[in-house]
Parts: sequence; C-alpha cells; structure tokens
Amino acid sequence: MKKIDAHAHVGDFGGWAGVSITAQQLVEQMDAYEMEKAVLCSSDSTDNDLAAQAARTYPGRFWPLVYTNPLEGKKAVEQIYRYVEEEGFCGIKLQPLKHAYVADSAVVDPVMEAAEKLRVPVFIHCGHPPYSLPWSIAFLAERHAQVPTVMIHMGHGHGVYIDAALKMARRFPNLYLEMSGMPMGSKIKEAYETVGKERILFGTDAPFHHPSVEIQKVLTCGLEEAALADVFYENAYRLMTR
Repeated sequence: MKKIDAHAHVGDFGGWAGVSITAQQLVEQMDAYEMEKAVLCSSDSTDNDLAAQAARTYPGRFWPLVYTNPLEGKKAVEQIYRYVEEEGFCGIKLQPLKHAYVADSAVVDPVMEAAEKLRVPVFIHCGHPPYSLPWSIAFLAERHAQVPTVMIHMGHGHGVYIDAALKMARRFPNLYLEMSGMPMGSKIKEAYETVGKERILFGTDAPFHHPSVEIQKVLTCGLEEAALADVFYENAYRLMTR
C-alpha cells in the first residue's frame, strides 16, 4: 500500500536524542517502505536549508516545511515568506517545547496569519507540558480557523493528552492529527471514526521512530482497507495539495 509520511526530518539531533538522518538515507528508507513522499522539516529553525537542499536533490519526494521560532518575531515571519515564496516550501513547523513558548501564546499569531495568507498548513508538536498540550494548540486553532493545523503526535505517549487531542479535534474542524510516536493503535481507529476520516495522518517522525513500527500500528488498528488508504496516503495528499 502506497504511503505518504506526514512527519519526517533531515539533519542531526544531538544531545539526549543522539539520532541523525541524511536526505539520501531518508529516501532509501522511504523506498524500502513504499513511502511515495514525505512532509519534511529540518532539525531546527536554524537549518531550513537542509530541507531545501533535500527537496532540490530529490524532486517530487518532499513537501518541505519552514521550521520557525515565533519568539524571533519579524525575523520568523520573514523567514516563512522567503522559504515559501522563493524555495517552494509547503507549510510551517512549530516546536513550542523546544523553543519554550505556549502554543496559544500571542507570539504565534503572526506565524498563523502568514500561514493563512500563504495558504499553507501549520504542523505543531503536541503532547508535552507545559508548552505543547492539546488544548493550547486548540485555542490557537480556534483563533485561526482558516489555517489547517496539524497536532503532530496527537498527544504523544500520555493517555490523557491523546484523549484530549481527539476531543479538541472533534471540536475544531481545522485540527488534524498525525500519529507518530503515539502508541495506541485503537486511537487511530477512534480518530478516523469520530474526528473525521480526512483528518488523521500517518507519520514516522524519522529518524526518531522506525517505519516498520509506525506502519504496523496502523495496520493493526482495526480499520478496513479503504480507511487504511486514507490514513496512509489520501489524507496527507489532500492536505498538502489543497
């Protein structure tokens, strides 16, 4: 079954993570696991050129995201416009936990306003207190109802946050759920059936998780084949080509 990885990185994650992946390694991994394309960001807001180079080197394989830090104010907004308009980037990546701002802080509004004007989605890390909790992301999405907002990890490894991610997505129709690193296969099926069949996305969070684990989680979640095709491929395609 063909797939789109809705959450992958290129670059080096040092420190506690100790993982890295090159564009070549990522493409080889994608080929091995029948992933046609990937939504791609770099390892930090300071190295977006890695994602740009990957997209140039492997045309048609990546939808690159601008990894940006809203605390940088005008610089962050200028960065978004430059990479979207000049480099063909297709969305925005935010990491509130890493950069230490609450997801619904007013500092994020200019980023969301840029996303609306540029008609691109925003992908936000979700699942770690105090900065990236589902309800904070939901408050942000409520203020910017025209911006497709993807909760990366849909609550991650905490059952309460996973449940909250689904509740928030049911309330706000511009919220999407990407499930990499989220361990409960049953929640994939629940999200598909109660949030909306177009708003649950397969992802790997490469290089943090192995594709075989993330794929198996979807295959065993209890959905029928047509629904699996939505999760593995169609939903991400519709979102990124809207």
